[in-house]
Amino acid sequence: MEFRRVIEIVGDEPIFEACLLLAGDVDAADIRRQLSRWTKAGRLYQLRRGLYALAPPFQKVKPHPFVVANRLIGGSYVSCQSALAHYGLIPEHVPVTTSITTARPARWDTPLGVYEFRHVKTALLRGYRLTELGAGQKAFVATPEKALLDLIYLQSGGDAPEYLKELRLQHLESLDLDELRRQADLAKSAKLRRTGTFVAQLARSEAAEFETL
Repeated sequence: MEFRRVIEIVGDEPIFEACLLLAGDVDAADIRRQLSRWTKAGRLYQLRRGLYALAPPFQKVKPHPFVVANRLIGGSYVSCQSALAHYGLIPEHVPVTTSITTARPARWDTPLGVYEFRHVKTALLRGYRLTELGAGQKAFVATPEKALLDLIYLQSGGDAPEYLKELRLQHLESLDLDELRRQADLAKSAKLRRTGTFVAQLARSEAAEFETL
């Protein structure tokens, strides 16, 4: 298979599975050898076994980190600091994309960034939605409320007021405090309920400060 044919098949896809090239009457072993050669030549990025992206200048759409994260481990969703930064709830740029999964914890260092997967029990795999990311790309991302609760749940001492203040949470008026409490109740976690109470206090303080301006 010539590389131009690969571009014809997957050019509109930010990420693609090798199986897309194996359909029809092709030599699977030869395709895999070519994938390896194209990766070494810098024409493709290999993200994990069987998962690739076209490298510049061949890619038409730059893969969004959240899309990459979803495809690295199926059934996962982006959360914690990554989602909070996406919603503008924390001011810092987050260099590592963090996701939630019921699979084993993992960390992937790829040509398209670093991806960390945190494990939770199945009962906590909720509170996410399919989110538009631009350029026709979509990914499963935690709601703002669940992203905050996931972070606190996984962080030792995460419900401590000192830690919550260190996050420098902002734009708290965008949070649905009823949903925050609902998700905390569903988790049956006293730690998360305390977080919901404290964040509600922070939101009221932020609103009061805004009113005085």
